[in-house]
Amino acid sequence: MADSSFDIVSKVEWQEVDNAINQTSREIATRFDFKNVGAEIKRSGEKIEMKANGEERVRAILDVLQTKFVKRGLSLKALDAAEPQLSGKEYKIFADIKEGITTEDAKKVAKIIRDEGPKGVKAQVQGDELRVSSKSRDDLQAVQNLLKGKDLDFALQFVNYR
Repeated sequence: MADSSFDIVSKVEWQEVDNAINQTSREIATRFDFKNVGAEIKRSGEKIEMKANGEERVRAILDVLQTKFVKRGLSLKALDAAEPQLSGKEYKIFADIKEGITTEDAKKVAKIIRDEGPKGVKAQVQGDELRVSSKSRDDLQAVQNLLKGKDLDFALQFVNYR
């Protein structure tokens, strides 16, 4: 019998990110507490820029964005927001969207699988993803449950289950 396998990836659905940003933009345009504070949010590439004329207002924009991320099923671990910076007369927050598993993170996950996972499960790094294989599908599901229970500092998705 051939080995069963799945891939562990850390990807972001960019359409959902755009939807979250657009919803945040519409909400700050209509909310009373954002009137006349120059509140704005936009995305350029993999960066999101939020700006307003007060530090607490720009933090409130970030809070609204995080709420929209959660509602759209996006992990907050993929959103890496910096501290507010004063730029002229307005405050700005730049947030990066983290995608892909770094080699160090992949090695950490592989070590967790080796140390705490079922015997006979193999994990190998393939670029920015991790392939997990085993003869038993039950062992693979046990690995998925193990990793879901861990508090890692990056988002994980399980794809290509075969």
